[in-house]
Formats: sequence, C-alpha cells, structure tokens
Amino acid sequence: MADVNALQKYRIYLQYLEKKLGEYFQEQSPYIFCKAGCSSCCEKGEYPFTEIEFSYLMLGVQTLSPDTIKKIEANIEQIRKDKAECKEKKFLHACPFLIDKKCSLYDFRGIICRSHGLAFFDKDQHLLVPACVDEGLNYSNVYDFENRTISSEKYKATGIKQEPLAHNVGVYYLTNNEITKELGLDFGEIKPMAHFFLGED
Repeated sequence: MADVNALQKYRIYLQYLEKKLGEYFQEQSPYIFCKAGCSSCCEKGEYPFTEIEFSYLMLGVQTLSPDTIKKIEANIEQIRKDKAECKEKKFLHACPFLIDKKCSLYDFRGIICRSHGLAFFDKDQHLLVPACVDEGLNYSNVYDFENRTISSEKYKATGIKQEPLAHNVGVYYLTNNEITKELGLDFGEIKPMAHFFLGED
C-alpha cells in the first residue's frame, strides 16, 4: 500500500485534477449526458487503478457504515466467483463499490472514474469516446456510429458553438505528466481493479 507521503502528494494532485477536469466537463457540457442514477460506466469494466489510487480508495472504506461494507464484501465475493468461471481473456465486472446505482466512495474514486465521460486520447493518440455513446449518451449527438468517430458534419448540424473536443485525460496520461513529475508522484503500474482485491491479475 502507498505510504502517507505519497498519499499526501496524491491529495494535492487531486485538487489540481478536479479543477482541470471540471473545466473540461464544463466546456464539453453540450455532449455530456451523465446524470444521477446513470451507472452504466460502473456496471461493466476493468477499472484501471494504481497502488496510490487503490490505497486512497481504501481510506474511504474506513468512512463507510458496517452495512455498506457488508454489501461491498458481498460484491467482491461475487466477483471472485465470476472471475473463477470467466473464460475470456479480459475480465469485465461491476465495480464492487457501486451500491444501488451510486458510488459508495465517490469522494475517494479513482482517476479513471473522475475523467470518465469525456472524449480522450489513448496512449497511441487515437481519439476515443466513452462506451456509453452506444446507449445514446455522451457524444451520441455528434457521433458517426458507422466510422466510430466524432463527425464534423453532425457537429455543424447541431448548431452548438462549442466544438466537441478530446483532451489528454486518459488514465495513462493523468498518472504520468508534468504535474505528477513536479510533485514527485510515482503512481507505479496500472492494473485492473480486481488485481487489488482478488490478489491476482
């Protein structure tokens, strides 16, 4: 687990990150359709986390009620069973901290959770949009489903002044950039969340 010094640096970084991501979400608001009760992004995924992020998440667990912790433990046990039966190379599951379609650890959530919803660039600088586009949600009003990209024609047809833009908000960039280097914040390896609570990759 991450030490106290690393967690303190991480808290400082989160303050910067929340401000920056808030600006991006505000800028892209004509294309963001997230709302309370919408939890599709938390119901099926790998949820890439680093050790620092997971340590911070575990600090949040200490603030929860015993009843909520029991529900999380039951979710983890179900994930353990599903993982044992999974034949796929990539193991997708619901986030165990999702309770009644709400994040039980919202203030302690990981970076992938904080940035999710925005169009972004991956490690190879490919433009990607959130998977919920296929459910008619984020960026669906400007998305070309056939070519799997944002459409300039659809954007022009909306009459919206603000362009749909992608930013460097992929988890790989947000855990390794100028600010993290300035803080001396080394997140380490990114692994699927299940690695941490199941003790395996």
